[in-house]
Amino acid sequence: MTRLLTPDEPPAVVTLRPEGTSPFLLVSDHAGRRIPHALGDLGVSESERRRHIAWDVGIEPVVRFMADELDAHAILQPYSRLVIDCNRPFHAPTSIAPISESTPIPGNVKLTKDEIEARQREIFLPYHATIAAELDRREQAALPAFLVAMHSFTPVFKGVSRPWHSGVLYNRDSRFAAFVLRLLREEDEMTVGDNEPYMVTDDTDYTIPVHGEQRGLPHVAIEIRHDLIETEADQRAWAQRMCRVLIEAKRLRDESYGVA
Repeated sequence: MTRLLTPDEPPAVVTLRPEGTSPFLLVSDHAGRRIPHALGDLGVSESERRRHIAWDVGIEPVVRFMADELDAHAILQPYSRLVIDCNRPFHAPTSIAPISESTPIPGNVKLTKDEIEARQREIFLPYHATIAAELDRREQAALPAFLVAMHSFTPVFKGVSRPWHSGVLYNRDSRFAAFVLRLLREEDEMTVGDNEPYMVTDDTDYTIPVHGEQRGLPHVAIEIRHDLIETEADQRAWAQRMCRVLIEAKRLRDESYGVA
C-alpha cells in the first residue's frame, strides 16, 4: 500500500474552534495549496501553483475571521486541489485533474490504482470524515447544524470575465440559500450570482450533496471573487458581511419554517 504523507507533514484537516457554539459549521474544501513531499511539484510551476487552479485564493483567512466572529467550528482542507479535489466525487474527471483550466498537471497523468487510492485515503477521506463526525455529534446532541461551504473564484476563466462579486450555490434544496441570496443582493452595489459562476450537481460536487442534502440540513455554498479578498482589510470586510447575512438568513429561515 502506497503511503502519501510522511509523519512530519501536516495532517489533511485543519480545525478551528471545535468547541464553537454557533449553529453554523464552516467548511473550506480548497483552503490550502500544500502538496505532499512525495509528489514534488506535480510538474507545475510555482507561479501556476499560486493561481486559482491550485486553491481558493484568499478564502482561508475569510473563513478564519468568520469562525472568530461567529464562534463557529470551521473545518479546512490545507492540501491543494491539484492533489485531489475534495469537492469532487471520485468518479468525476476533475477529482484528480490531468489539466486545470489550460494548465497541464503532469503529476496527475498515468497514475496507478494504488497512487489514486493513496490520495483518496490520506487527503480526501480524513477531511470528509471530520465533517461527518461533527454533523453526527450535533445530531446525537440535538444541536442545530447549518452547513456553509466557503469558496472563491477567479475573475477571469478561460479568457471570459465574470461580473459577479459573489455567488450563492445550491443543488435541489434552495430553502436556506434563497434567504442568503436575497440578503446578499440587498447589499450596496453587489452583483450576486444565483448558481453562478457554478452550479452544484451530484456529478461535479461532493460537500453540499453529501453532507447537506443527504442529511436534510440547511446548507449553502458561497463563492467570493478572489480579487475582492486579496487584502486583510477586504477579507475582514467580507467575513463580517457573510456573518451578518448568515445570521439574518437563519433568523428568516427559522421564522418562515416556525422553528423556535
